[in-house]
Amino acid sequence: MRDEGNKAGEVFAELDDPNLRDALRDFRSSVHTWSDATYSAARTAQAPRAIAWRRTLAWALSLAISAGALSGAVYERHHQQMLADQQHQRELQLEHQQQVAAQQQHARESEDLLAKIDSDVAREVPSAMEPLAQMMTDDSGVR
Repeated sequence: MRDEGNKAGEVFAELDDPNLRDALRDFRSSVHTWSDATYSAARTAQAPRAIAWRRTLAWALSLAISAGALSGAVYERHHQQMLADQQHQRELQLEHQQQVAAQQQHARESEDLLAKIDSDVAREVPSAMEPLAQMMTDDSGVR
């Protein structure tokens, strides 16, 4: 505890130095002068036009950014719609091609059926009576 008292006594002893007191007094007075000058100085407010101009500029920039974002979204939606329409057209073409192929297959089957019917109708004698018809042609040659 005594050591602390001695140290404090040494610090106070240094303060008794006239040069240090003059330096601290000069520093104190310069700080007070500076603060008085700063607080008593007239404050300059920004001109209303400058504030209005900045607000107008900020508003215009925000509108430009919003318009850019909105136009990007509209373009993306349009692009997606075009892709969906193209896919729908491809599906319709594929469905149409499948229908045409089915109609062609049905037409071939119908032609085959008509050809079979035509061959059956074109016979002179039904197939069950064919042996009898052959006997009759053989007899006609004997006479």
